[in-house]
Amino acid sequence: MELEKFRYDNRIVRMFMMATVLWGVVGFIVGLLIALQIPFPGLNFGTPFTSFGRLRPLHTNAVIFAFVGNAMFLGYYYMIQRLLKTRNYSDLLGKIHFWGWQLIIVCAAVTLVLGFTTAKEYAELEWPIDILITAIWVVWGINMIGTLLIRREKHLYVGIWFFIATLVTVAVLHITNSMEMPAGFLKSYSIYAGVQDALVQWWYGHNAVAFFLTTPYLGLMYYYMPKAANRPVYSYKLSIIHFWSLIFLYIWAGPHHLLYSATPDWAQSLGTVFSIMLIAPSWGGMLNGLLTLRGAWDRVREDPVLKFFVIAVTAYGMATFEGPMLSIKSVNAIAHFTDWIIAHVHIGALGWNGFMAFGILYWLVPRLYGTQLWSKLANWHFWIGTLAILFYAVPMYWSGITQGLMWKQFTPDGILQYPNFLETVLQIMPLHKLRAVGGALYLTGAVMMVFNLYRTAKAGRFIPEEEAEAPSLKSQMVADEKSYWGHRWLESRPIQFTVLSAVAILIGSIIGNVPMFVVKSNIPTIASVKPYTPLELAGRDLYQREGCFNCHSQMIRPFRSETERYGEYAKAGEYVYDHPFLWGSKRTGPDLLREGGKYPNAWHFRHMDDPLSMSPGSIMPRYPWLITDQLRASTVKSRIGAMRSIGVPYPDGYEEKAVADLKDQAEKITVDLAMAGIRTTPDREIIALIAYLQRLGTDIKAK
Repeated sequence: MELEKFRYDNRIVRMFMMATVLWGVVGFIVGLLIALQIPFPGLNFGTPFTSFGRLRPLHTNAVIFAFVGNAMFLGYYYMIQRLLKTRNYSDLLGKIHFWGWQLIIVCAAVTLVLGFTTAKEYAELEWPIDILITAIWVVWGINMIGTLLIRREKHLYVGIWFFIATLVTVAVLHITNSMEMPAGFLKSYSIYAGVQDALVQWWYGHNAVAFFLTTPYLGLMYYYMPKAANRPVYSYKLSIIHFWSLIFLYIWAGPHHLLYSATPDWAQSLGTVFSIMLIAPSWGGMLNGLLTLRGAWDRVREDPVLKFFVIAVTAYGMATFEGPMLSIKSVNAIAHFTDWIIAHVHIGALGWNGFMAFGILYWLVPRLYGTQLWSKLANWHFWIGTLAILFYAVPMYWSGITQGLMWKQFTPDGILQYPNFLETVLQIMPLHKLRAVGGALYLTGAVMMVFNLYRTAKAGRFIPEEEAEAPSLKSQMVADEKSYWGHRWLESRPIQFTVLSAVAILIGSIIGNVPMFVVKSNIPTIASVKPYTPLELAGRDLYQREGCFNCHSQMIRPFRSETERYGEYAKAGEYVYDHPFLWGSKRTGPDLLREGGKYPNAWHFRHMDDPLSMSPGSIMPRYPWLITDQLRASTVKSRIGAMRSIGVPYPDGYEEKAVADLKDQAEKITVDLAMAGIRTTPDREIIALIAYLQRLGTDIKAK
């Protein structure tokens, strides 16, 4: 059998390696800053560009798409060539992929800090960047499929299966969830509203975790862990069961983020059932990974790479057990909206994704530079990083349980034990300080890694291309006269494999989402609910811009503890004009659904200018720029037009009258503030925000 000579491309691997390290440190620094901003609000520095509400989505995007995303592509470009015994289909497409992805990250960083956001978790980027993401994803897809078609290895290894599922599913998720109506450059409104938007968003949000943070990293686990241990994967059959059951079940589980919300019971139950079922394939993958190390445990004690991998896979197992448990309603009733969820998320992010990326970097960089790892600092990094995860997660679990129980506590007389939400906030501040210690330790370990990798690279010499040889695929198929059936047959046909993967994820996507759009009874209307006035809409846009939804929910659940504290529980019909929905996923501050009319306009003005003047002990940052910055009334016309085009029933031609109505309402609020001794003008941003806050929850009257 004649061998063909070719070269592996390491340049693209090095490019993604350097980006991974850079953006990882940036993401960890921003994460540490926002962790410190909660117990120390002064670290918001009184500027819009350093406020918690704007930095929080910057942190999540930097860690998920910049650090974890670049690490995913780093691992992919190295393993795909060696598993398929071929160079990448196109070096040019690889470079476009790399520079396009970095451009997306830079655009995200700039726009989020400037306040341009869709307010949809893990999908905050505005429509021009969404289009760019789609284009770059297609570039990567063409390169991947092209590489599969020119391969010299007949059968696709299990690690590649997970990347195929990632390619297909993330495309479906991103395009569907990013359907929005532009209302100007860097401003849009989701075409979905209220309950429908919530269901689509958490179908996307949960499966962004599944198919961006999980499936590609499982693909990396199946390649790099056996390589580092020099052991075969424990079970080929288990890997088949793991892959197909995971991608089929995962896609259904999104509604478990919406338990006890205004979504229909059938959707909540669907999410719960499939979430619990997910334990089986998730733990099957975890055990397949850990058992791969059978016979190599002596090496684990000595090799820092294997140590990182063991903790990573263990963290994956913990997170994928806890997720289904949090989908049980009795557990969710306590945990939702609390720091418990923050702990859960970071077990996955810091442990699973972070440690897997660190292990790959420590394994790969010496091979790219033809040398040995420079220092045993990697062992120090491992222990400091492990301690960091404990310092982060344990206080957040403690804090979350404390919050959940305090919110629900009644006195023997049937009165809320802690009616003032601020009491629960102050109780957990020491735990948030400990959380920040964990973040500082994690960042310290990452900086040690950067130094270690730099010295490793300096000690060696970069190998831009590696010589390799393998028989052509055609000659292998001639020599192999066996007729394969079942999964082995499918593994030798990448196009059919990709199509079947798409079918597996589309079944749950269609059944779980389509009924919300075709069955009207899922969203009963309420006659008294009207569209927002132009000034209220402008205020809602400011509320989104400042990231207020990161700390405040607008979803009162049907518990006595919540209705006693906040008012009437939320109804699906209240949100029919909310593009997007703003239910929130964390209560750092109280729920605001019934905020309208609760306090006078002057209270809101002073509260935004100096929260401590209204709520002694508050950890909310100041927003002085809202007091001084001018409201851009000229944008209202295009925004009302965009809302009309997606079904909000403003009268025909209302765009022409909207600015006048905005000024009339603003003048009334300004006069009211003047009567309370506050001098301002109707064209300030604070006026619009007050109008929105005073509207919240006033469309319905509780009995």
